[in-house]
Amino acid sequence: MTFSKYKNTIRWILIITSFLIVSLILWNTYSFFQHFKKEERIKMETWSFAQKEFANSDTNTNLNLTLRVLKNNNTTPMLVVDKNGGLNSHNNIDENKLKDTLYVKKLIERYKRENDPIEVTHEDKVWLTIYYGNSPLLNKLKYYPLALLLILVLFGAVIFFFYSSNRNAAQNKLWSGMAKETAHQIGTPLSSLIGWTELLKIEDVNPDYISEIEKDINRLKIITERFSKIGSLPTLEAVDIVKETINSYDYLKRRSSDLIVFNIETPNKEISVNLNKQLYSWTIENLVKNAIDAMKGRGKLTIKIFQDEKNVMVSVSDTGKGIAKRDFNKIFEPGFTTKKRGWGLGLSLTKRIVEDFHKGKIKVLESTIGKGSTIQISLKRNE
Repeated sequence: MTFSKYKNTIRWILIITSFLIVSLILWNTYSFFQHFKKEERIKMETWSFAQKEFANSDTNTNLNLTLRVLKNNNTTPMLVVDKNGGLNSHNNIDENKLKDTLYVKKLIERYKRENDPIEVTHEDKVWLTIYYGNSPLLNKLKYYPLALLLILVLFGAVIFFFYSSNRNAAQNKLWSGMAKETAHQIGTPLSSLIGWTELLKIEDVNPDYISEIEKDINRLKIITERFSKIGSLPTLEAVDIVKETINSYDYLKRRSSDLIVFNIETPNKEISVNLNKQLYSWTIENLVKNAIDAMKGRGKLTIKIFQDEKNVMVSVSDTGKGIAKRDFNKIFEPGFTTKKRGWGLGLSLTKRIVEDFHKGKIKVLESTIGKGSTIQISLKRNE
């Protein structure tokens, strides 16, 4: 019996146990709060009794004892209001604030909500009314469960992100291994194809046919190199991005439907950028294929290259179905796709190539539903 077999059961046991522990802590805190609140009530009733005794005291002995009880309250805030509604005395409240009558009224209302007022009678008539609030310690205890829950939520979030990152790292490692294995598997038939191509040359086959076969073989070599680079840091070199873009454009144009009108607009000069050729061509290929899918194989596709003082921008525009504004960022997330058949990996891989490997930016520059979209790459150019 392995750990993985009981992993789900153990997970639920831990969740239920944690819930029971938290519930027990919160219940004990609530019980302690109520007990402490009751103790404060008793203290305030004792204080009110001392206030009554002070009014009726005839001897110095009783008077001294009563004054001692009255002075003993140095934590609970309270207001003592006489029978006419005037402020008789106060305790543990900033005296400067009590000059504002509106503030006093609000304070009384607040104290009413926190605790029931205590009436002090004299000769069977209400002489004084005591309004008191929760002591600072009781207020702290009141918010302790919220602080505890916040700490537990933050602790749970840390654990979740820790396991989530570990899981993502394991998945990335798996995908990298599969990609490298794919590159290795493609290598064997690719070598055989190269050999067969040489034999065809000897057999005096039409050179144009052989030339096209060699182009596809070279393309397979590039694809193999792409997959072999996944999971490792690619090597960048200073190349002309205009030339590399045109090469990818020409290859894709020749192998796309005639129903797609291709157009490319580039400067008439070189623009040097640190690139990995194989990965950059993969980026252009993903963007072009995504645009063709958005147009359902019919429409106009335009690639533009322009630059500013520091960066060079490459945009791919189509006349397809467009992208909803709420999905501008979602389309680059792994697994997001609007196709019935698709993995949702093309644009997420493109984003990783541009931003992680080339330290550039990629975004949806503009899009209108039913009219088309433009996705733009921004890369830092060499001086």
